[in-house]
Amino acid sequence: MDDVLATLGAEYSAEILSRADEALSAQELSEEIGVPIATTYRRIEELTETGLLDHHDRVLSDERRRVNVYRRGVSQISVTFGDGSVTVDVEERGEVKNKLDDVWRTLSDH
Repeated sequence: MDDVLATLGAEYSAEILSRADEALSAQELSEEIGVPIATTYRRIEELTETGLLDHHDRVLSDERRRVNVYRRGVSQISVTFGDGSVTVDVEERGEVKNKLDDVWRTLSDH
């Protein structure tokens, strides 16, 4: 729980998670959020270590290079404060939703 809270509290982590509903590369995330690529890579590493962000695939970029793409591994995070305690509930992204997203993306690419 502490590592999830610490990761979420790091600057740009929440923005990365909110943008990563679909698979994006570190470069795409960096450009969309407007942060340096080095910072983006650090946040991606922290988010993947805590299981909040998943390495989704390794795809061929427009420049014909292989790049890693990442997608949010959770659908919801709730933080509750009360009686001197903190509770963090993490709802993982459903496998069915992941597969439906993949099918939809494949169909829309054609």
